[in-house]
Amino acid sequence: MKSIDTTNMCSHLQRKLFAPDGEYRAIREQIEADPTLTAVVLSRQLHIYRDGKKILVLAGKSAPKIIREDKLTEFL
Repeated sequence: MKSIDTTNMCSHLQRKLFAPDGEYRAIREQIEADPTLTAVVLSRQLHIYRDGKKILVLAGKSAPKIIREDKLTEFL
């Protein structure tokens, strides 16, 4: 199980990811469980990659940006 580095992550996004009732909690659990997913914090946002290709960008206050259709986007 890998963890997500919260250094330089927006506090709103941290709450959405790590709160027990956070709206991105299911996505965080998938990232931690799936070895093909990688999450990187860039510009206080969480950029999510599957096999090196960007699929999703999560931000604290704005809506998530879906880059590619993926089974992970079903959790939004």
